[in-house]
Amino acid sequence: MSTFWENDWVQIAAYYSVVVLSIILFLTIFELVTKYKNWEEIQNGNLAVSMATGGKIFGIANIFRFSIQKHESLLEMLGSGVYGFVLLLLGYFIYEFMTPKFRIDDEIQKDNRAVGFISLVISVGLSFVIGEAL
Repeated sequence: MSTFWENDWVQIAAYYSVVVLSIILFLTIFELVTKYKNWEEIQNGNLAVSMATGGKIFGIANIFRFSIQKHESLLEMLGSGVYGFVLLLLGYFIYEFMTPKFRIDDEIQKDNRAVGFISLVISVGLSFVIGEAL
């Protein structure tokens, strides 16, 4: 007979809870490093912010997906997911650095959908590379 913590349903609920809380925390960190307020801009219909934020959510969740697949314990999964998030955040800063002719945050805040879409694709693309590398 397996213990409570070895039950598949309990483990699924634990992973799910940790990942949801991590997404909330990491989105808060992204909110602190951007010039605009994500949820206010989304509420006002800013599609560029919506795409960039959606890419971040997908990216974080995808990193955790790989982390869950590769680690046996909840603590290892969390540590790997946090490390992956730090790399994703670093990718955000590199993206900003690589576009010296304009500021990414300013363009997204102005609802520049092309920049918002590229931000989404960068977050999603990097999440696959980061996740596989974990």
